[in-house]
Amino acid sequence: MAHTTVNELKAFMGLTTNEAKFIEQARERGELYIVQPYDLYSPENHESWRKLFSRMHGRWEKYANEHFQLGIDSLCLNPNAVPRLEDVNQFLEPLTHFKAKPVSGYVPAYKFFDCLRNREFPTTITIRRSDKLDYLPEPDIFHDIAGHVPMHTDPAFADALVRFGDCAHTAAEIVSGISDKEEQIRRLTSIIRAMARFFWFTIEFGLMNSKDGLKVYGSGLLSSYGEIEHCIESPDVQRFPIQLEWVINQSFEIDHYQPLLFHVENFSHLFELVDELEKWMKDGKLGNVAPGEPGVNEEDLVSFLHI
Repeated sequence: MAHTTVNELKAFMGLTTNEAKFIEQARERGELYIVQPYDLYSPENHESWRKLFSRMHGRWEKYANEHFQLGIDSLCLNPNAVPRLEDVNQFLEPLTHFKAKPVSGYVPAYKFFDCLRNREFPTTITIRRSDKLDYLPEPDIFHDIAGHVPMHTDPAFADALVRFGDCAHTAAEIVSGISDKEEQIRRLTSIIRAMARFFWFTIEFGLMNSKDGLKVYGSGLLSSYGEIEHCIESPDVQRFPIQLEWVINQSFEIDHYQPLLFHVENFSHLFELVDELEKWMKDGKLGNVAPGEPGVNEEDLVSFLHI
């Protein structure tokens, strides 16, 4: 952007979710992995971050698990400005060799899991509007950096993510050996749905036992001001010890607070569950899970079939 005119730069300014010209143009060029053009963040973008971070702090202290609390401290995030991913990575990589990897939007399933396998976390760089802080159907940089990445500072959690990435490689190997195209697609659709459900009920919306009762480790909860309290305090939420057969057959919807959540004992337990998930995959137990949400799109299927 060294030769960009002043008027062109003004047109680019702002990295607001669904309004960022930089992202639109990256997608038009077919660029999934991008740089974070930090100078394009507007004052409103930084104000969104400040508001989000400020109001979450007290909720994290009350409801977040201890590993998250340590992670927030370890990353030294600026509460008043959108973080530079290169700064985040300077603190993150020495701890678990993970790093945040900026992307222009949706990452197809196999590519997403493969990033985890390589200790890279696909990270959205846009941020929600400052007057619409409470709900966003798609991730933004607050969800990814303040919700997900603090958990990546914990070695046991990071290892579980890597193992989850391994499962995608196993799935690709399994379906590549199926000669009948229709059966291959049917089986792969079921496996991807099972993996997505597992990820949802653990990495995104997981709870964990502690000496002080249930605490939150799921990033969808950790980045939601309303739901982080609701998931622990509300009598309307069902909370069960996690069982793999329940999770892989349980559909979910993304546009409201979750009525059903599962809790693990610790991250060693989570790692064991991922091992079990892969074993079930190899044994054919993920090839016919219950129908329903989430949907599996063609882009996800192709990402597994054309590696």
